[in-house]
Amino acid sequence: MPGGRLTQQERQQIALGLADGLAYAEIARRLDRPTSTVTREVMRNGGPTSYRADLAHRATEQRAQRRKQTAPRSAPTPPLPHGRDGEEVRRYEEEFTTVLMGSGVPKMMARVMVCLYTTDAGSLTAAELVQRLQVSPASVSKAIAFLEEQGLVRRERDERRRERYIVDDDVWYQSMLASARSTAQIVVVARQGVGVLGPDTPAAARLENIARFVDFVTESLIRAAEQARDILYAKPAGTEPEDSAGPGPEAPQ
Repeated sequence: MPGGRLTQQERQQIALGLADGLAYAEIARRLDRPTSTVTREVMRNGGPTSYRADLAHRATEQRAQRRKQTAPRSAPTPPLPHGRDGEEVRRYEEEFTTVLMGSGVPKMMARVMVCLYTTDAGSLTAAELVQRLQVSPASVSKAIAFLEEQGLVRRERDERRRERYIVDDDVWYQSMLASARSTAQIVVVARQGVGVLGPDTPAAARLENIARFVDFVTESLIRAAEQARDILYAKPAGTEPEDSAGPGPEAPQ
């Protein structure tokens, strides 16, 4: 399997594959490249509808040139904890970001999510995010606001009264519930249409089928999320805080 950067000819093949409606995996197979390489290449250069081989190649060369100009000459890169390989971690973070973008998460929001998820503590302050991502405080603030709205991060104040942005096991559960609540609005609107269009019309029947389908899927998603949290994140017996227990039964008189 070839390594290194994509050539201009390979980028032209990617553009042709996209024009033919091929999946990323099929384009990657024809190039003998990992699917993640093709996905990352397309998503960072305009997406499947705007990708152009010449512009992508030029942009890659410009990024490489900027890295050469800004790379420190003598300061060594500090070692990462747990013996991690810095270059491998960087590539992984880039791939993770690309996958999130492919699922509909905007780029800056995806970068913040990946930064939080790959941090051992699972939490960072705004200043730490700015330093790690090398972006403006306004960019971080906007990304956090979006992720909070989606239920994908939460904030707390630490002992120094600084706001910390946190991802933990419960975040995905809460996000699933928020998504289910949002989807449930489709059921409400579809059934409103049944009354407006008349219950015995083909259009109303179609809307009622939509409502039933979405309602069933939404309920199934909520049940699955609750079961998964109970099974996967259940605490061993005896680990609950003492003050969380209710009063015990009264002694018989």
